[in-house]
Amino acid sequence: MANGTLNSAKLKRVLAALEGNWQAEMEGYHTYQTLADRDTDPVRSQVLRHLAGAEWEHAALWQGRILELGGSAPVYTGNPGGEANSLANRAGGVRMALRRLEIDESRHIANYGTQLKALGDEGSIAILEHVIEDEKDHHRELGSLLRGHYSAAAGSPGVDPKAVLDELLAKRSQGRKQPGSWIGDAVYGVNDGLGAIFGIVSGVSGATSGESKYVLLAGLSGLIASALSMGSGAYLAAKSQREIYHAELAREREAIEMNGPEARELLSLYYQVKGLPEQDADRVVDHIAKDPDQMLRVLAGERLGTSEEALANPIVSASSGALSTAVGAAIPILPFFFMHGIEAVIAAAVISLAAHFAVGAAKSLITVRSWWSSGFEMTVVGALEGAVTYGIGVLLGAGGM
Repeated sequence: MANGTLNSAKLKRVLAALEGNWQAEMEGYHTYQTLADRDTDPVRSQVLRHLAGAEWEHAALWQGRILELGGSAPVYTGNPGGEANSLANRAGGVRMALRRLEIDESRHIANYGTQLKALGDEGSIAILEHVIEDEKDHHRELGSLLRGHYSAAAGSPGVDPKAVLDELLAKRSQGRKQPGSWIGDAVYGVNDGLGAIFGIVSGVSGATSGESKYVLLAGLSGLIASALSMGSGAYLAAKSQREIYHAELAREREAIEMNGPEARELLSLYYQVKGLPEQDADRVVDHIAKDPDQMLRVLAGERLGTSEEALANPIVSASSGALSTAVGAAIPILPFFFMHGIEAVIAAAVISLAAHFAVGAAKSLITVRSWWSSGFEMTVVGALEGAVTYGIGVLLGAGGM
């Protein structure tokens, strides 16, 4: 259907849809580009740049059609880093960001499929059919990246070994922590503190009819114990993780010294699995092997799936775990500083359930579930926990214990 056959109302709707498509593709471009700049894996980084280029081409197609229909050139209104800099993607790290992008690609395919029937503009439909096929390829490529066996989509340029090597050498001294890794510790710390102390407060309230001094004594004791337990546990877990990494690193160093050719062959196989042809992978490994320390770091990173810089800091983990647990534990106790009896019990239940919902919603930062679903689930669990422990407290109190 040509521009001349579109009435003004229909043309306005089509232009609005096309600009929405353009904005989405530009956001995808910036997201992929930012993630590529941030990623320390050279193969994955290059694939992300390829995907960014495809999103840019799609945006150019939409802009061209908008201008053909007499519309104004669109202006990008999103974040310069796309969705890569969102709190959810920073908290979850690269792999979680890729999982979110995989889901987004499937949503784009569904949205474009709906437009095929709704737009009623032949030029736009031709672009849609082309873009949908590309988005399907993107969805498959993201899935293969996530599962560690990248395979280029048909017709794509694949992985350029020179570009992979350039990425690797450029980032060789730029070990980067998993962004926002402490956020997961903090969210789960609040979750544990809130759940444990809410149960204690509910039980003691049921047994004592909300007698503040007993609830505060039990609650504050539980707060201190929970915070110390969470902090020490997080510290020991992070420290053990580092000790295991260093032990494995020592084994890798010994293996390289004892059989260098075998180590180079192993690293080459890792790159071949990621999509490099054998000869190209061997050339990349030959360059890496010129620096023994770099060879050790790269091979250890491939075999262990991490680097020393990406490991959690024991002090940071302990601090975030202990403090967040204390914050979560303090919430059910607060009303008993100012209120007494059943009023304090009701107030504690209300703010605790609200906090349960907030914590559940916050968990969506490090998962791919919707915030309301996660929050509602957490609230239901908290309500059941409070009801059960309160009922047990009432029974124990009635029994004179």
